[in-house]
Amino acid sequence: MMLAFRSSLAKLGFEGMPVQALAIPAFVLAILAMMMLPLPAILLDVLFTFNIALSIVVLMVAAYTKKALDFSVFPIVLLLTTLMRLSLNVASTRIVLSNGHTGPDAAGKVIESFGHVMIGGNFAVGIILFAILMVINFIVITKGAGRIAEVSARFTLDALPGKQMAIDADLNAGVIDQKQARERRREVSDEADFYGAMDGASKYIRGDAIAGILILFITLIGGMVIGMGWHGLAVSKAAEVYVLLAIGDALVASVPAMIISIAAGLIVTRVGGDDGEDVGGQMIRQVFSIPKALAISAGVMALLGIIPGMPHLVFLLIAACCGYAAWYMQKLANEKVAMASAPVEDPTLSPAHNQEASWEDLQPVDQLGLEVGYRLISLVDKGQDGELLKRIKAIRKKFAQDVGFLPPQVHIKDNLEMKPSMYRITVKGVVMGEGDVYPGMHMAINPGHATAVIEGTAAKDPAFGLPAIWIDTKNRESAQLSGYTVVDASTVIATHLSQVLHSQAAQLLGRVETMALIEHFSKVLPKLIDDVVPKLVSVAVFQKVLQSLLAEAIHIRDLRTIIEVLAAVAPRTQDPAELVAACRIAMGQSIVQQIYGRTDELRVIALNPDIERMLLNAVSGGDAEFVLEPGLAEMIFQRATELSDRQENAGLPPVLLVPDRLRTPLARLLKRVAPRLRVISHTEIPDTSTIRVESVLGAN
Repeated sequence: MMLAFRSSLAKLGFEGMPVQALAIPAFVLAILAMMMLPLPAILLDVLFTFNIALSIVVLMVAAYTKKALDFSVFPIVLLLTTLMRLSLNVASTRIVLSNGHTGPDAAGKVIESFGHVMIGGNFAVGIILFAILMVINFIVITKGAGRIAEVSARFTLDALPGKQMAIDADLNAGVIDQKQARERRREVSDEADFYGAMDGASKYIRGDAIAGILILFITLIGGMVIGMGWHGLAVSKAAEVYVLLAIGDALVASVPAMIISIAAGLIVTRVGGDDGEDVGGQMIRQVFSIPKALAISAGVMALLGIIPGMPHLVFLLIAACCGYAAWYMQKLANEKVAMASAPVEDPTLSPAHNQEASWEDLQPVDQLGLEVGYRLISLVDKGQDGELLKRIKAIRKKFAQDVGFLPPQVHIKDNLEMKPSMYRITVKGVVMGEGDVYPGMHMAINPGHATAVIEGTAAKDPAFGLPAIWIDTKNRESAQLSGYTVVDASTVIATHLSQVLHSQAAQLLGRVETMALIEHFSKVLPKLIDDVVPKLVSVAVFQKVLQSLLAEAIHIRDLRTIIEVLAAVAPRTQDPAELVAACRIAMGQSIVQQIYGRTDELRVIALNPDIERMLLNAVSGGDAEFVLEPGLAEMIFQRATELSDRQENAGLPPVLLVPDRLRTPLARLLKRVAPRLRVISHTEIPDTSTIRVESVLGAN
């Protein structure tokens, strides 16, 4: 049969199309057919039962969904299930009005059974109970879910720019790569589209509830008129039959509608979900996680239970349950604290400590290390799928792509002597950065334009020193809307690590990395590498040249240009400083673009002509070092710092343009007082660029 069906599809021009692709069109056509064509009672029973089962399935999926986007087709499901219920209403109303005079089972056993259950032998009670159900569904569930969907859509759209900025910040810091950034942007866009669709789809639920009420009265009044006018039924008989059928018909459609409304409420009221828990897990963990709340509740219930006239057994039983739950939760909390603060075994007391010392006791210094306190172990634990481990891999990959060599592996270890929430980044055993982070919280960093005051603990971004605040996860959205860049604890450490990698790139390029770099490029440019290193330039000199470029924040990924320059210059000099100067001139366009981006106008700081002459006279021979008077040196230091800060405040890169002979000594001189000031020479400026002097060093 399936082969015959596929053959029929091929004849109609649908060859190669999967059968599931036709499911929605077929379902919609079936809905339209139910509205137009009369259906037998037995088929109505099947369809009503299927409608109830489908609504329960949707509710269970919504309850076990871990985040809203996992059920992104929910707005379409709302539309289709609403149309199905309305079509069934139309079909059942047709049978009720046509055959209702024959008895309560005219529209099938499902409608009759629901009518009997609701009415229970009393029509007035049945109508009142049905009205109560409609009020609950229409005013409470449907209206609340629609309002939440509307507000969620508005806030999601308002938070979109802040989320995009956070993604760009992670990408620029090397925390994520381009593929991950695209995935996050798509997820943010899908989230906005989802809540926008839910805002519109909630109107279907509201309209469905109104339609159910109207169809009830239309069926009831129309059935009474037809039963008494066309079929000669008495008023009591017509009321008995048509009230039961109308209420049963409305109820059998309203129960699935209420279930779908609850599912919609569960979807749009879901907050969080990044921890991988469903709604039930979140509720149990958050509602029953505070022993004090359970203990107080137990006390209140016990007091109510001893009041004369109260049902003592019920109140005291509930109080005992709450008290036991409070005791058990406090016991679990105490066990966790005891495990976290358990004393560490003293290694000096172990049998191994009494053995003779050996060379195995001497451990090499980590080229790149990360030490964490015990509260941060979960971030770097493979068993707990530590997020920071993935970010470190991405950082090393991003660094290699941007800078031009693969940095050493990051050796991660816990340090119980540090504060529990502290981390420390080391390069060759020397601490290059440290800070405190708090797992489960977020750092809201003020990029400079956020003015709103948010609740939290004041701090500083450890990577760049920007003012920041540690906030609870629930305040993340509001902080993003206020202009803050919000990142989690793993991102804070990863960004700091990336900043240390870039600032210490020259130190990280050791002999091992240099040899690995040569070996890698020997596969790509074997002849060029073999002719230069080590024939013309030794590995030590080659390493010194690369380290000098990295020390001035120049990327070395264009190794071909560097090798070609060394091939041309090395025969006449082996001085690393002269080789570096030649490489900088050849890489001038790359250096300028790295600083300014893609622009033809370079806005720079220039030297006062008098200061320039004094500095040229102060250059001592081939050592490229200054011999300056203390007063002149102090003035240069002060003005360089002021002008560098002025350029940065204006949103411009701080760049000092000097003659070729002054570039190297000035760069060394100013590196300590103005580390962000870049010193470039006239010969490094491409011919296509235009120079614009913003300020003059040495001018009053």
